Amino acid sequence: VRLCTTRTDQAQARRAGIHTAYVAARLTAPRSAVFPWLKRRVVTPLISLLKQGISPQSLAMSVAFGIGIGIFPVLGISTVLLTLLALGLRLNMPAIQLVNYLMYPLQLLLIIPFVRLGEQVLGAAPQPISIAGVRALIEHGLGLAIRQLSAALIHATIGWLVIGPALIYLLFRVLKATFSALAARLDR
Repeated sequence: VRLCTTRTDQAQARRAGIHTAYVAARLTAPRSAVFPWLKRRVVTPLISLLKQGISPQSLAMSVAFGIGIGIFPVLGISTVLLTLLALGLRLNMPAIQLVNYLMYPLQLLLIIPFVRLGEQVLGAAPQPISIAGVRALIEHGLGLAIRQLSAALIHATIGWLVIGPALIYLLFRVLKATFSALAARLDR
């Protein structure tokens, strides 16, 4: 008896005179719903921008700035900064904002690590940055909470300044090569 994992294998084995048992099992891990969504919402629009004639360098710069500034640790600032940057450098606004919006969950996750990095750079004592910590600050007075949280935002900004520019540069270099190769393949 031969185990077959597809109907085609089973039919071929039967034609060869081999007794079979069909096993309806996947041999690979099930695909996540994330990959089709990323392809439809991110990859396909970026490829269509290349097909429309945007240069690989401009697209790479748009995506690199969208990622790098999209994780800037002060909420609400990244959209304004990227809009001004796109207008000033004549970058693709839809591409830069698409990537910026995709970075929002990562931006939230990186706020506290950026605060900690900024504290280390400045040699400042770690601040109680958590939901419970923020509540405790507010209970001790709103003025104290504002002063403490503004210091945390400054620390987070300094932490981003340590990593952000280098990240943008590295992403630009990698994405420029990637988009150039992709554009060459699309031209064939």
